[in-house]
Amino acid sequence: MRRNIILIAGITALLLMLASCGADNYAKKAEKFYAIGEYFDAAEEYKKAYSHTPVKEKAKRGERAFMMAECYRKIGYSAKAAGGYQNAVRYKAGGMESVLRLAQMQHWMGKYSDAAKNYNLFLDSVPESLEALNGLKGCQQAPVLKKRGSLYTIKKQPILTSRRADYSPALYGEDWDQIYFTTTRQQATGNELSGITGVKMADIFFSKKDDKGKWSKPEMAEGELNTEYEEGACCFTPDGKTMYFTRCTHDPNYPRYATIMSSSRSDASWSKAQEIELSNDTLSSFAYPAVSPDGKWLYFSSDMPGGAGGMDLWKISIGDNGLGTPENLGPQINTYGDEVFPTFRPNGELYFSSDGHPGMGGLDLFMAKQDSAGHWTLKNLGYPMNSAGDDFGMTFEGLHNRGFFSTNRGNGRGWDQIMSFVCPEVVQSIKGWVYEKDGYELPDALVYLIGNDGTNLRLSVKSDGSFEQEVKPNVDYVLLGTCKGYLNHKQEISIDTSSISREHVLQFPLASMTEPVVIRNVFYEFDSARLTDGSTVALDSLATLLTENPGVTIELSSHCDYRGRDEYNLRLSQRRAESVVNYLISKGLQADRLTPVGYGESRPKIVTRRQAEQNPFLQAGDTLTESYILSLPDEAQQEICNALNRRTEFRVMRTTFGLQ
Repeated sequence: MRRNIILIAGITALLLMLASCGADNYAKKAEKFYAIGEYFDAAEEYKKAYSHTPVKEKAKRGERAFMMAECYRKIGYSAKAAGGYQNAVRYKAGGMESVLRLAQMQHWMGKYSDAAKNYNLFLDSVPESLEALNGLKGCQQAPVLKKRGSLYTIKKQPILTSRRADYSPALYGEDWDQIYFTTTRQQATGNELSGITGVKMADIFFSKKDDKGKWSKPEMAEGELNTEYEEGACCFTPDGKTMYFTRCTHDPNYPRYATIMSSSRSDASWSKAQEIELSNDTLSSFAYPAVSPDGKWLYFSSDMPGGAGGMDLWKISIGDNGLGTPENLGPQINTYGDEVFPTFRPNGELYFSSDGHPGMGGLDLFMAKQDSAGHWTLKNLGYPMNSAGDDFGMTFEGLHNRGFFSTNRGNGRGWDQIMSFVCPEVVQSIKGWVYEKDGYELPDALVYLIGNDGTNLRLSVKSDGSFEQEVKPNVDYVLLGTCKGYLNHKQEISIDTSSISREHVLQFPLASMTEPVVIRNVFYEFDSARLTDGSTVALDSLATLLTENPGVTIELSSHCDYRGRDEYNLRLSQRRAESVVNYLISKGLQADRLTPVGYGESRPKIVTRRQAEQNPFLQAGDTLTESYILSLPDEAQQEICNALNRRTEFRVMRTTFGLQ
């Protein structure tokens, strides 16, 4: 009997020793994964180490439970993290930090009463902790915010949702009819699973909206954006020509650091990305880019030295000569926690997520406005935009307060999903198009907008020559459309008070400085140089154009079709050109800025691309000579050509009139 007892005791001791050795091996593997930021793999090893650690080794069990919880916290597994911290507290591991982290996980799970108790317990030992004070304040505010609600309404988007994480949406396109987002769905590039999340490496996907307003099945983003590494959290410059996004490479022997990449739009796809060097610091992460509405600043999140702690929001100027020096947004924005996923509305409002400011749990969405003195004011977006989980990554549909965001609410594994949001509000805006007179859009144009309230903006246009800008009621605005090689065009508008959203549409047809410009709707009496009353609108518009461009002198020319004698047509066209010049002089223009010339039928019209599109029987570049017109088989086509030849036009001669 005694021998059996001794034998059993020996076997038990041996098994415990082997179990302890196995637990230590798992712990060593976990430590390696943790050191390089592969928290999912580290959590799995810490879990094995914890379960193989004998119960009597309380210190080790507590330490491994704490580290397992830390890993789960970093990848958003709030329920599993809470269980780990509870075990750590039970084994008295991690000190009071275990109590604080447990409170935070309970906060993230919406267990506000339990979280508040543990925040207070922590504050008994560390009474000045901002983490605990803000956490406690958030727990007290959360039920109030949820009960109060807000004007926001949200809706799930099943077509954009997979069985893995889908987050950080970004609307794109002239009509906001494309959406790019980050996903770890099975269709992502490569077969390797991330050591951080345990699923596929994140890629950038996109979806398009059809004519009925429905989104298509998401596809891999076009071009060379996605690689074997992690890509995501993209944004676009206001002109839509450049994308910035985050890439996180991996190395089995080194920690992971996120970098910001850029890619250019070319031929309906994105070019191979290039890394943006924001700093000489190679030991910090740079992530979650956003471009300011004026295109002059790149905002991002980083843990580089000089911040308040965790991930801070920074900005850096974008200029023709490269990037400037990073600037921290300061203590009104940044906290000891993480400030991440910045984005802008075109009106200049900055939106971001933070777990440092008091909130409902996890990352909460905030809106920030900066006044002329540089002071920021913050607002929690409240419920339902915010929840006990992580809420982040907003994108807006143009000027409107509607769009999409991402959240992992109600998902204990931390999977993110994309939801839409709408917040009704009255928005008055100006939408305009800048284009060549009788031609096409001018995507290189600029529009200057000046208001009597002190507004002074320089607006770029999109590829279709359009722009859109929110404006204020009871303000008078002057807008100047400009483009190299074209005369300026000015528009004035007064915005009144309105109880409904309204879009004011303006046109900016720019006259070429290098090619003749046809003056449409100039009419003469039959066989006469006398202008009809129907010509005044077009000529008044020309007078205004010349007044707005006081340095310009023009040749004002009149042309006839081939019918009639050459000498007669030449004299008639000269008299008609002089009639137009005399009218302009009567409107206050100097005579020495205007040169009338009658060309008769000597300069037949050369067909433009736009005219060829409007008249399919013509080809761009054709010259409408008499022989060409008579060769056309249809009399209606011949008459169209004769009408194109009968024209009044002007050509810029100088732009330095009045200058010495």
